[in-house]
Amino acid sequence: MMLICVICVLINMGGVRLMEALGWSLYFDSLGTAIAAAMSGYLPGIIVGLFTNLIKGITDTESLYYIVVNTLIAIITYLFMRKGYLRRPVGVIALIFSLVFAGVVYWVLISLVITGDPVTLSSIWDNIVIELADKGITVGILLLLYLFLPKKLVALMEVRGWRQTPLTARETVLAKRGRNRKMSLRTKIILILFGIFAVLGVAAIMISVYLYRDYSIKDNEEFARGTAQMAGTFVDPEMVDTYLEKGVDQPGYQETMKELETLKASNPVIEFVYVYQPREDGFHVVFDVDSGDLPGDPAGFLVEYGDDYKPVLSNLLSGTEIDPIITNDEYGRLITVFTTVKDKTGRTVCYACADISMEVVYTNEYDFLSKLVLLFIGFFILALALALWISEYNIILPINTMAISASKFAYDDEDALEDNVERIRRLDIHTGDEIENMYQALSKTTEDSEHYLVALRTKTETLSQMQNALIMVLADMVESRDESTGDHVRKTAAYTRIIMNKLIELGYYRDQLTEKFMYDVENSAPLHDIGKISVSDVILNKPGKLTEEEFEIMKTHTTAGAEIIDQVIHTVPDSAYLREAKNLAEYHHEKWNGTGYPHGLAGEEIPLSARIMAVADVFDALVSDRCYKKAFAFEKAMSIIKEDAGTHFDPKVAEAFLAAEDEVREVAEHFTVFRVTKGQTELLRSSMNPNWKSGR
Repeated sequence: MMLICVICVLINMGGVRLMEALGWSLYFDSLGTAIAAAMSGYLPGIIVGLFTNLIKGITDTESLYYIVVNTLIAIITYLFMRKGYLRRPVGVIALIFSLVFAGVVYWVLISLVITGDPVTLSSIWDNIVIELADKGITVGILLLLYLFLPKKLVALMEVRGWRQTPLTARETVLAKRGRNRKMSLRTKIILILFGIFAVLGVAAIMISVYLYRDYSIKDNEEFARGTAQMAGTFVDPEMVDTYLEKGVDQPGYQETMKELETLKASNPVIEFVYVYQPREDGFHVVFDVDSGDLPGDPAGFLVEYGDDYKPVLSNLLSGTEIDPIITNDEYGRLITVFTTVKDKTGRTVCYACADISMEVVYTNEYDFLSKLVLLFIGFFILALALALWISEYNIILPINTMAISASKFAYDDEDALEDNVERIRRLDIHTGDEIENMYQALSKTTEDSEHYLVALRTKTETLSQMQNALIMVLADMVESRDESTGDHVRKTAAYTRIIMNKLIELGYYRDQLTEKFMYDVENSAPLHDIGKISVSDVILNKPGKLTEEEFEIMKTHTTAGAEIIDQVIHTVPDSAYLREAKNLAEYHHEKWNGTGYPHGLAGEEIPLSARIMAVADVFDALVSDRCYKKAFAFEKAMSIIKEDAGTHFDPKVAEAFLAAEDEVREVAEHFTVFRVTKGQTELLRSSMNPNWKSGR
């Protein structure tokens, strides 16, 4: 950055010298500023603009007034380049006019407020023409460099202060934006720096102005003292009383007056030169030189003492030296210096005086203040830009990239967890301060979290497998009491998954059929008949038709199952699958038309999971041998499901089941049960496909 800044400052100074050599009325002192800002960033551009005018100010102090406009050129050029406007002709024209507008407006402001140069329409137009030519050439050369310089060289000129793995342009934009609830860190830094610089700047300017005024007053006092002493040498002390008594016609008076007039004329800052003799009644004029249109008082004229002279009146009357005083009367605010004029005996016969108007001090002070303020603004912009640049690469970008990376964390699987760790590692933040400490802590936390979550996921999967196995064992225990049900719990679980997948495919109940809902229904389906544990074996395995009383007892397996699962829910309240298990157990015998049991619910009053289970349960009962009936043919069972759609079954669920006929058939055939004579153990096909076991 230092090398680029030096080269670009030399380009600016070379442009100035070139214009001087050619005799052109152009400035051409901002080409290097524009190049630095466009190619390297706002900070190098501001540095180049500031130091160009500081160097020019060594020989041309008026250049100091234009420090601010050169830094504005850097900022405007940087913004146009950052937005990509220079890639379009409209953007190039807009940049030229933006620079011209900034230059002309600033020139008018400086002329009106500081330099006092005349501002007329013709002068404004002349300035616009000069600025158009100057900035047009500058932007044209900049555009040529941008278009034809090798891309590698342009990339090399780009100044960055990365304290981490460099981001792409898009990543940088996202990292700079961030998301904040109230105020961004960048804004807070700007406000804090602005406040600090403003307070320090105002304090420094006030102190500087105070010291400058004090120095200026003392300097003018010394100048006035020298003038007064010189005036005193022209006065003949032995003739003072004679001049006062007999008037200006006395020998030597006119000659002395001419010498005093010449002395005043040779010192333009001197407002008044006069010789007074102080007496009790006031000052008696001996000599008083005309000042512009204001004639001097004649010899012998009495000037009364003003309030400003009261503190030094005793010294004046005693003829001793007095310190300079600042008077404020009808002649304005003046620095007044008295020197004694003594006769041969050493007696003070009068005082030679010189006045300098405080307006001289104020004018110099205002000029000093103007330069000081503009210099301060230039350095303020530089300091602010430098602070923002440092904070951007050392604070804002590291913090925001950590936040963005953390917000993208995923916990779906082990690959996602590894990506979380790798994403943080790739940042490689090395600011060497608390930010790096925070990054290291985040990296360690991410790695520890990965290890913990992998271990937790393994344990969760083990617990889930144990849970499903226990559910299946429990369901098998209940099922084993009913000699006619076979693999009923496994088949119905498989049918529920088939129905749910098909419902999604058909576009039904998509808002309810979440992956979690489907998982809970499938894995809790084996518990739908758990209430049968409370029903007598005699009723469960009765080969004939149940009596009305026996059927009433059989129907209680729904509410009994719900009560059993409800007791478990109170022990494990956060188990969502148990709530669906309760719905399945309690409502799977409800009918769409409201004629089912145990509560006679109808339509969508019946939970969706129970409506799905109703189809699966009835179909499996139809195609399976029971102690009270033989299995129906597959086609017959499917036709019964179709016939009962809209009465027994939810028509959408029945439609989905019928639409998945091939999958249903495969499950039914897969779980074929072979039975041997009564008293022997049943032989189930052992090579069961694990896909049907999971229902997927």
